[in-house]
Amino acid sequence: MDGVALEPGDVLAAAETAPPVESVEVVARDLAKRFGAFDVSFLLVDLIEEHLVRLTSTAQDPDGRAPEPVDLPGSVYERVLRTQQPWQEPNDGGVRAVLPVTNRGDCVGVLEVTVPICDDAVLVQLGHAAHALAYVIVTDRRFTDRYHTGRRTTPMSLAAEIQHQLLPSASCCEAAQFTIAGALVPADDIGGDTYDYSLDRETLHLSITDAAGHDVASALTATLLVGALRGARRAGRDLAEQAQQANRALLDHGGEVALATGLLLRVGLQTGRVELVNAGHPPPLLLRDGVVGPIELESDLLFGVRPYRYRVQRLDLRPGDRLVLLTDGMFERAAAGADLPALVRRTAGLHTRELVRAATSAVTHACRGHLQDDATVLCLDWHGTERTERLADNGADTETASPA
Repeated sequence: MDGVALEPGDVLAAAETAPPVESVEVVARDLAKRFGAFDVSFLLVDLIEEHLVRLTSTAQDPDGRAPEPVDLPGSVYERVLRTQQPWQEPNDGGVRAVLPVTNRGDCVGVLEVTVPICDDAVLVQLGHAAHALAYVIVTDRRFTDRYHTGRRTTPMSLAAEIQHQLLPSASCCEAAQFTIAGALVPADDIGGDTYDYSLDRETLHLSITDAAGHDVASALTATLLVGALRGARRAGRDLAEQAQQANRALLDHGGEVALATGLLLRVGLQTGRVELVNAGHPPPLLLRDGVVGPIELESDLLFGVRPYRYRVQRLDLRPGDRLVLLTDGMFERAAAGADLPALVRRTAGLHTRELVRAATSAVTHACRGHLQDDATVLCLDWHGTERTERLADNGADTETASPA
């Protein structure tokens, strides 16, 4: 090391000197110099969370021109991402350390560093670097396709491209009152699922939708639906008005086959009170006090059938509740063998991300990797209203409270 303690601002300053497409390499070289590292690598999680992609390595590929896929299941990298804790081992006269690169609960990837020594002080500073690197990547991916391209380890169809762009840029978000995570497993022939969330000062907005049909037609219906919902939400419309505008968008612009189910939710961050609109969608599952069951909701018409006045229903959340929103692809045909209520109960003590991973993995396994319909899950853990600040440590960017 150069004897000067590393601060997160040092990583950000190094990244600022580089174009967005090269910032990770610049940060890696800066870390290699500061710590006398034999190698500094950054590995990005791919879209289906089955692989990591090594975007840069100061020893193997200092210019970052040859992304290298690395298997994730069963690896040390998977352990680090799941636990959000650093890992280290002796390696060729030095110490190999792997640290999570995570931003507000969203697992971006891992930082892998091989250094001459890795005592507690070094590990803390590497944790600072990994935390700052997450912010660098989240910022720079607005300006370049490099990170989007790096996450693709399989070809993407036009329908999949459209569908992916409708999803939030981060699949997980942690805050004082809640943790949320979502995932979509596409069918062999894209089925039009989406999920979305947004946070303002007093409200968490959630939606999960399933457009009828497959391939590009369903992706275009989903585009109309998500665009209308976001537009109404950003204009400050209440939940019933959001549903009305989504319905009107499909009726006016979607043609005869533009139909979709959907669940729209608004969660009051100061009260835990939930408003819901159910447009013909499967009911959510609620885990409360160790018991899992569907929430009994009245079902209104699908979006796109005819002009309709949607009803707003209500639910009060309690601290420790876990609310799981699903599309029908999680239940249909072979997917029904996944036994989702039992899985939700079994994973009660795990982070929201892990429930989502377990659910999508179980459905994929039950369907032997070939889904007939998109399968989507969006999970909300409600921590309560007493806490006003999210608690995170400097190295792993994790929520300290148990989610359920």
